[in-house]
Amino acid sequence: MLIYEPRGRAREYAALACNVYSGCDHRCTYCYAPSATRKTRDSFSIPSLRSDFLRKLKKEAKQHWLNRTNERILLSFTCDPYQHIDVKEQVTRQALEILKARNLRVEILTKGGFRALRDIDLLTADDAFACSLTLLDDEQSLEWEPGAALPKERIYALHHFHEAGIPTWASLEPVIDPAVSLQIIRETHTFVDLFKVGKLNYHPLASTINWRKFAHDAVELLESLNCKYYIKRDLACYLPDAALIPNHTTAAMLGPHSPAQSQHPHSAGQVARRQLSLFPTL
Repeated sequence: MLIYEPRGRAREYAALACNVYSGCDHRCTYCYAPSATRKTRDSFSIPSLRSDFLRKLKKEAKQHWLNRTNERILLSFTCDPYQHIDVKEQVTRQALEILKARNLRVEILTKGGFRALRDIDLLTADDAFACSLTLLDDEQSLEWEPGAALPKERIYALHHFHEAGIPTWASLEPVIDPAVSLQIIRETHTFVDLFKVGKLNYHPLASTINWRKFAHDAVELLESLNCKYYIKRDLACYLPDAALIPNHTTAAMLGPHSPAQSQHPHSAGQVARRQLSLFPTL
C-alpha cells in the first residue's frame, strides 16, 4: 500500500501519507528514516525509484476517490519529495498529477527549497505546503543537513506558496538550537499559517537542552504574535495545560473535517482548546 495511515509521532502531522522515493539524498544527520526503514545511513542516502510506483498510485488514487477521501495526503515522511533525484526523475510531479486528477487533497513537506517551486501550479487552496525549518545559518545547516536546501531557500519557498494562496505550515522539528527556532518564528510568522513545534529526539544534544524553558518561550512567542500552532506531544508534556490556550491547534484540526476533541498527554489533565479553523478555505 502506497497511501497509508501514519502511526506514532508521524500521526501528529498527517492522517494519510505517501513516500515517493525509497531513501533520501539530503543525508540529514538526525534523520530517523534509515532506522525506520531498516537501512544503513549510507544505503539510505542513495535514493531509488519505488517499483511500479506510478501505476500502483493510480490504482490507489482511484480507490480513495471512490471512497471520497477528504484528508490531505502528505508527501512525504521517509523521504523528501524534492530531493535531488527528483530534478531528473520528476516522480513527485507525476504523483501530484495523479492525485489531483482524482480531486484528492495533498500537502507537501520538504527541505527542497527552490526545487519545490516547479510544481506550484498543481496545488490549490485546498492543499498545503510545508517546510522543515531547523536552522538559519548556512554553515550549520550544511553540517546537519548537507544535502538539503539552505534555510533561506526554504523560507523563500514558503513565502512564495503563501503568496500564491496556498496554505502553509512550518515544522520546527528537530529543535537543534532553541534560540534559533524562536527566531525562525519571528522571521516567518507573517506568511506561515501554522507552526508545528517539536523537540530533538534520539540525539545526545537533546539532553543538554532545557525543554521546559523552550516550550514556555515558544508558546509565549506564538501567542504574542497571534500565530496558530500545534505543540507536539513530546514537547507539550513540559507545559501546564493552560499554556496552550487559546491558539493551540489540535492534530484533528489539520484535516478538512471539523476539529474533534482529543486527549493530550499532560499530567495535569486534558487541554482546553478553542475551536479554530486552520485555513479559511476549509
